[in-house]
Amino acid sequence: MIYNRKNGQLMKFISKNIFSALLIISFLAMVFVPDAKAFFIKGLMEIGFYKPDVETPKENVEGLNGIRFKDVNGNLVDLGNLKGKVIFLNFWATWCPPCRAEMPSVNKLYNQFKNDQDFVFIFADADGVLTKSTRFMADRKYTLPVYKVESNIPEQLFTGALPTTVIFDKQGRLSFKHEGVANYADQKIVDFLNRLKSVK
Repeated sequence: MIYNRKNGQLMKFISKNIFSALLIISFLAMVFVPDAKAFFIKGLMEIGFYKPDVETPKENVEGLNGIRFKDVNGNLVDLGNLKGKVIFLNFWATWCPPCRAEMPSVNKLYNQFKNDQDFVFIFADADGVLTKSTRFMADRKYTLPVYKVESNIPEQLFTGALPTTVIFDKQGRLSFKHEGVANYADQKIVDFLNRLKSVK
């Protein structure tokens, strides 16, 4: 092939358009493919973004009694019956990219505390389709206990933003609330949970 000015311009045009096409394809994947967006967010988490703030002041929630969740086996959990335990409650959905992005860190945190009797973890599928959410967990080899909401949830705890995580101390006081993605494998969260455990 003889290289001339026309060929050079053609190659520039092709390479420029290939780059643009790749950018467009990447953008569309980010918008329409949950795992692609989750992968991008997870990368940001790993370089230090999305660290949760654990300085949320404690506040009382008007009675945890009657706030109920049901697992895939039909077992009911009422938050009002969990006094004396630290409660980690996460609202999520399988289709939510930020939920998918934070899930490995949440799973790591859960595995660290799951055998400690002072803690209860509830992962509430906002869609309430437990067959789908348990399959999602199994496919990704997560061990998180999945529940669906079985009662009204006060807006003080959940306004519909996904993901949302709330943590209660042993007295049932709201000690942490975060809307949006966060890295729950961060040592600040581990230390925070251990502090809540030690407070009677």
